Amino acid sequence: MNDTLKNTLLFVGIAGLIIGTGFVQSWNSALLILNMGLISAIMALGVNLQWGFAGLFNTGIMGFVALGGLASVLVAARPVPEAWPGPAFQAVGGLLMGAATIGLAILAWRRLDKGRTRGLAVLAILLIGFFAFRAVFDAAVTVIEANNPASAGNIGGLGLPILLSWPLGGVLAAGAAWIIGKTALGLRSDYLAIATLGIAEIIIAVLKNEDWLARGVKNIIGLPRPWPVPLEVELQQDPAFLERAAGLGLDPTTASTLWVKLLYAVLFAIVLAIIFWLAERARHSPWGRMMRAIRDNEVAAEAMGKDVKRRHLQVFILGSAVCGIAGAMMTSMDGQLTPTSYQPLRFTFLIWVMVIIGGSGNNLGSVLGGFLIWFLWVQVEPLGIGLMNLITSGLSDGALKSHLIDSAAHMRLFTMGLLLLLVLRFSPRGLIPEK
Repeated sequence: MNDTLKNTLLFVGIAGLIIGTGFVQSWNSALLILNMGLISAIMALGVNLQWGFAGLFNTGIMGFVALGGLASVLVAARPVPEAWPGPAFQAVGGLLMGAATIGLAILAWRRLDKGRTRGLAVLAILLIGFFAFRAVFDAAVTVIEANNPASAGNIGGLGLPILLSWPLGGVLAAGAAWIIGKTALGLRSDYLAIATLGIAEIIIAVLKNEDWLARGVKNIIGLPRPWPVPLEVELQQDPAFLERAAGLGLDPTTASTLWVKLLYAVLFAIVLAIIFWLAERARHSPWGRMMRAIRDNEVAAEAMGKDVKRRHLQVFILGSAVCGIAGAMMTSMDGQLTPTSYQPLRFTFLIWVMVIIGGSGNNLGSVLGGFLIWFLWVQVEPLGIGLMNLITSGLSDGALKSHLIDSAAHMRLFTMGLLLLLVLRFSPRGLIPEK
């Protein structure tokens, strides 16, 4: 069997699983799996840029996805008049003062001669800058969070179309990646993994605790839909839509939710196609060949005059930007930002499983892994419950039967681990390996 036929059959199999879900369970479930599979495939492409192209072991994917979600709030949420623009600008000004303090301290450390004077100057800059930053920033935050905390208590957003937040989510994640990369990319791969995971947890902690920014754990709800996705209520009040739904034998509620999910699928598929095309162009370009040469042998590449650290920073920023775009897309579909939902298991390690099983270094493999692993992640638990009920149907009620049925909740993690072991054993380079 040649590679083209094999790859085609793999994707046909995934399509068959999703279509089968529509027939067996519901088309709402099938379209939801499809939409989240598209978003997961985009995240997997971002990780594949970093790991498959350059060998960077980034375990902070969750943080970049969360920054993309934050971008959706800052762009599309309704402005809070009492916080915007005065207190909001003051809070941002305070943050800029803090950043300027750090920058000035670094500049002084580099420019001044080594000695006691340099240490005292840096210490004085940091102390004065810290108290000035806190005075400006804390005063603004107090005003913002005191404003109707039950429904606001934050700066709100710009009230712009939420589609603009998708590229902005990439820019926000790229900016964070530049800061992280400048400090962490000089570390060895295992230390880089620890550093990026820790920084991602810091980003989530900020989102949970800084109520002035996005209401913290009180969550942001009611974000607008991206164009051209309408609200279900609007469709249910449209006579033409109701007539078409009746012609298909669907009730208005089901028809409206299916149409909304289908429009989301079209938007997400367009974004996935664009990112996939750009990633493929990069892979076949001289830049892509250089990145793979650096991945395979950093010492030899550096001996040939390549700036390894600079190239690592480039690909780290690009991959993180792709994850930020995916995070903004997911928040747009959910219509809300929930910081507590960002968990490393879902938004870091599951994405890594997608890349490894799909095929590290192969963009098509990452897309396949995104769809396959997300489908299994959603479907294995209900299938496991059905399997356990079937196995225990002949047992009398008791501790053993209860234990087996309760264990079905762990089928999801068990299946992910088993699938990863099987693929690594029989196809260690993934289902669609890099050529």
